[in-house]
Amino acid sequence: MLVGDGDAADAKRALLDRAGARIVDEDASDARVALIACPEPDAVAARLKARGMLVNVADRPDLCDFTLPAIVERAPVTIAIGTGGASAGLAAALRQRLEDLIPQSLGQLAQALAAARGAIRARWPDGGTRRRAIGAAMAGPLDPLRDQPEGAVDRWLAGDGADPARIVRIALRSADPDDLTLREARWLAQADRVSHRGDVPPEILTRARADAARLTCPAAPTGLPGLTVDLETPR
Repeated sequence: MLVGDGDAADAKRALLDRAGARIVDEDASDARVALIACPEPDAVAARLKARGMLVNVADRPDLCDFTLPAIVERAPVTIAIGTGGASAGLAAALRQRLEDLIPQSLGQLAQALAAARGAIRARWPDGGTRRRAIGAAMAGPLDPLRDQPEGAVDRWLAGDGADPARIVRIALRSADPDDLTLREARWLAQADRVSHRGDVPPEILTRARADAARLTCPAAPTGLPGLTVDLETPR
């Protein structure tokens, strides 16, 4: 159900149309969700909530049962940006930044990876090895933030796929995780384990994969498979 008119209601209608929703008027008894965009929404929201409907009210998070995220669409990839109703303007600004960053070919890359799922499993039967191979590809030949030509996944699969055990050292410049370079952040996101000194800030460690092992030790261990990222304490 969509209640209201004007620019705000038109924006809601466009969102509903894009999602394939069936929009009904206030007399409909089978509606379960209502979007309200009118000057005095309090009474309307109260009436529809009394009917058991879930309500979203434009610019009134205090009346909302749910909020609507800003959407970046690269079908089948959908990126939703929500602020919990704190600021629709902030969500919209972030969406615009991401629109500029994310190539249109991202959806084609996702579809190609889905089509190649069986071939990828056959190439790397072990789950850990497969994850590292895909992670390395996303940081290199299949970088999702780079426009990918048709056939990129097939060319990646036809390569040697080598994934040697390696240690990468990051000399931290500060305790602020925002001082990590993009490459350093990617290493942490791909790491199988993170070795670090005891005084490395936890804010840095949280940038690593959630399931990566954390090893507090004076030096990086050697001879372990996969990627080890060694964090050197900022001076």
